[in-house]
This record gives sequence, C-alpha cells and structure tokens, in this order.
Amino acid sequence: MQVSFSYVDVPGVEIEPDSLLGVFEPQELSLEDSEEEIIARALANPIGTPRIAEMVKGKKRVLIIVDDNTRLTPVHKILPYVIGELKQGGVNDEAINILIGLGTHRLMTEEEIKKKLGEEIVSNYPVQSHNWKDPSSIEFFGQTESGTEIWLNKEVLRSDFVIGIGHIVPHRVAGFSGGGKIIQPAVCGPKTTEQTHWLSALYPGKDIMGQPENPVRCEIETVARQAGLRVIFNVVQDRRGRIVEAVCGDLVVAHRKGCETSRKVFGVKIPEPADIVITDSYPADVEMWQAAKGIYSADLAVKEGGVIILVTPCPEGVASQHPEVEEFGYRPLEEVKRLVEEGKILDLTVAAHLVHVGEVIRKKATCILVSPGITRETAERIGFRTAPTPQEALEMAFSLKGRKAKVLCFRHGGEILPYC
Repeated sequence: MQVSFSYVDVPGVEIEPDSLLGVFEPQELSLEDSEEEIIARALANPIGTPRIAEMVKGKKRVLIIVDDNTRLTPVHKILPYVIGELKQGGVNDEAINILIGLGTHRLMTEEEIKKKLGEEIVSNYPVQSHNWKDPSSIEFFGQTESGTEIWLNKEVLRSDFVIGIGHIVPHRVAGFSGGGKIIQPAVCGPKTTEQTHWLSALYPGKDIMGQPENPVRCEIETVARQAGLRVIFNVVQDRRGRIVEAVCGDLVVAHRKGCETSRKVFGVKIPEPADIVITDSYPADVEMWQAAKGIYSADLAVKEGGVIILVTPCPEGVASQHPEVEEFGYRPLEEVKRLVEEGKILDLTVAAHLVHVGEVIRKKATCILVSPGITRETAERIGFRTAPTPQEALEMAFSLKGRKAKVLCFRHGGEILPYC
C-alpha cells in the first residue's frame, strides 16, 4: 500500500499489506451546520457563564488573547463574532485590544498576523504580541497555592475583562490544548512556563496526553483563573480544519465539553501496539520544537524496543528560540535532572522538552528522522538516526526489527490520539 504525507517535498512510502496494521488519521465529520452557525450558537449558549454581552457591561478595557500561527485555530473567522458580542454588551471599538499569545515561540511576521487575524481586524484594532524575552512587558502577580510564580504580560493586568480564543487537540504537556493554556503559557513569563512544563516532564506521556484531568492542567487552570481569564472561546476542527464544534464559557467547564468532541475527532483505535510506527507531525512541522508532537503520538502506539519513523519538514530547523536543544540533545529524565541540578541547564521549559522527547527516543524506541530541514549531523547529535526518505527509513526499521515486524502509519500525527 502506498501511503503519502502532507508535504510536497517528502515522498510517500510503500508498505506491504502483510506488514501493515493500518493507516490512521483524525476523523472528517459531516455536519449540516455551517461554521458560522456553530460559532454563533456557542456564543449564544455559553457553558458555566452568562453571555459575554452580559458580562462586559460597563467594562472599559477588554482584552482578547488569541493563539499563534503554530495552531490551526481559524481566529479570523471567530473574531468578528466575538467582537460583535462585545458590541452588544456596549463595548466600543476603542476599548478592545488583541494580544497574540506566543508562549515561548518566535514573533510572527506581519503577513502571518494578517493571515491569522484577518486584514480588517488588524487594520481596525490594536494588536500586540507577547514577547517572553522582554522582561519590561511582564509583571509578577503572586503565586498559586502550590508555589508556581505567576508572571503575566502587563496587558492582561491592565484589562478589566479577558477573553481567550483557541482550539482543542490532544497535548503532551497539558492533556489537551485550549482552555487556560491561552494564559499559561501563552502570555506568561518564562518562570511560570518553566514550572508547569517541568511538572509535566515528571509524568509519562500516557498519563498526560489526552487526559483532561491531570496535575499540569490543574496548575495551568489555577494560573489562568488567578490571572483573570473570564471566558474562553474554543473550537474543535476535523482533519480538514473545518470547525465541528465550538464552546464558549468557563475556562474549565466549557473546555471539558470541548475535550469530549476533540477525543472523538482525534482519537483513533489501533488494533495493537506496533513494532514500527511511521508518523508525520502535521500540522506541527515548522521546527522540531513543534514537530516532536508526532513523537508524542507515536509513543502511545509503539512497542517497547520498537522503531518510530518521524516524517517532518522542519524548515526552521530544531528550535530557533531554544538553542539549548542542539547543545544538549534529547535525554532521559534522570540525565536531564542531573544537568539541571548541576546548573548546566537553566531553562526548565527546555529541560522538560528534552525529557518529553528523550524518554521516548532514548529509552523506549529508536527514532529515525526524515526531515529536509535538519541536517544529518544535527539530527544525530540530538538523538536521532536519519534517512533521506520514508522508504529508506522503513527499510532501516525492518533491518532492526525483522521482516515480520508490524507497522502502523499515522497521518496528521501532530494531533492524533492513538489508543488500543
């Protein structure tokens, strides 16, 4: 069977039927309602809060936080409806501000911002970008009960009503994306993000990914609640990117409703764990910092001692904002802990990322990388084997596991949630 990927510069792979356990990807749902109807219905029927129009009466400075271009959220489709709801509540244009929640990602270009938000929105409303490297834009706002320091973008603290827009997919750090993640890490200082991400590194992927109730999600939501996130508007999209559900309301209650649909869309039942898992990282493929999501999905489906083949373009390399990844490479938890204790790794967000990947590719499975954007030397230095094409990678995997090895193949691997 010939399996193709989403990347024009990466060829497909031929897999013998006797070896193949299946090719899996998220669902494509057939709905009668239009995306516009789904968005409007969610705004009219909030979960756990009154309507936004009621909540914003008398507010003088409303902040809408949106996710960045590493997420597929169609913010340009959602914003006009949210702004319309604000106007129904008496909020004028001058009181509306937009903040792009970049977390620790790079700043977006002007063209990327226009594409994400829509040119009309960019022309008519002030748009700022969270810059986690600019300490002058961040302010300390206390601690959670468990001791996480809350450092926030000052725009959040200046506002008297905060709305967060995002989407919900399975996520290695928080269980699912969306909800309170539009505050932490999206608009927090690095200290806050380091603490929540390092917490996630202490748990295996199977205990976090696709689990909406987990210790990391709980801490993220505590930070978001204390920061003043009043309402979320989150969407779930199918594999074509079409909105199939939208939820509006409380950052926990509404989010959990969205997680139920997200699991239906992205959850795929596999017959059994495989000796070899071939996965792309779509849509998380700009650099390895994002593309690692394909590894997190494969982790849930590969046997101990198996092989993962990660197919991803990574046009921006490994991690432009986090050069420590190339310096130290991916390592298991105990090795990274030692480097942290010795003061060699100072950024716990980086440390967590090294563990998330390292526990899989250094301990559980061998990982063969097929990526035109990362050189062989770099890939091998950070912990991968390499192959120029998926076909050659598969032959390498068979040489390691034998010709009787069973193969699973994932498309849309950056968001898929496999389970047996």
